[in-house]
Amino acid sequence: MAGTVVLVTGAAGGIGEAVVRLLAERGAVVAAVDLVPDRLADTVGRLRADGLDVTGFPADVTSSDGVEAVVERVEAELGPVEQLVNAAGVLRLAEARALSDEDWLTTFAVNTNGVFHTSRAVVNRMIPRRRGAIVTVASNAAGTARAQMAAYAASKAAATAFTKCLGLEVAEHGIRCNVVAPGSTDTPMLRGMHTADTAAKASIAGSPEAYRVGIPLGKVARPEDVARAVAFLLSDDAGHVTLHELTVDGGATLGV
Repeated sequence: MAGTVVLVTGAAGGIGEAVVRLLAERGAVVAAVDLVPDRLADTVGRLRADGLDVTGFPADVTSSDGVEAVVERVEAELGPVEQLVNAAGVLRLAEARALSDEDWLTTFAVNTNGVFHTSRAVVNRMIPRRRGAIVTVASNAAGTARAQMAAYAASKAAATAFTKCLGLEVAEHGIRCNVVAPGSTDTPMLRGMHTADTAAKASIAGSPEAYRVGIPLGKVARPEDVARAVAFLLSDDAGHVTLHELTVDGGATLGV
């Protein structure tokens, strides 16, 4: 990965930050994209203090024009983007019939439209170069019903389908598109679903009343576990892998 320019969205926390760190540790030149400038600056500062080649680019993935502008800026400052990781995401919890219009629209704006905007901007620049790899971080909820997660699950299912369709269309140009589908991962998003003390225990134990099994491996994922799956799909070791969905959930969806 030495010298490879990688653009990562949702880079200032959780899985996105872990992806940025791992890829930079492996020699990549990382363009870290996130909505919140202060949080992004803090993250980039810590990573650069560790000697990693990471540059922050504040941007809103829900804005088509904003994404086009930031990708143009990344290529001008760092070089051609050879790999993309779509890791930006939001979660709004509510029963399907109780979701507000704003809950639904915001969830899709980030989780689905953001993947579309960023993938389109990057892949249109990859095609003339006839190389590239894209990984979308989706969710195991995209294929397994979860109570109070209708908007999130639907948005991640859409992002998954989009990524695979895109991969089919651009395979002839030497571009691979894959999906990583995490389950419960030790991030602020998970801790927001429970109290800080109970987040891991609740996920591991499951919830029969919500028709949710626990995690057979007996632990939640660390962001680094998901980042390693992303790094594999970007790497030459996965050079003949495309349109694939790699689930990283400790068995929580029983291999479905």
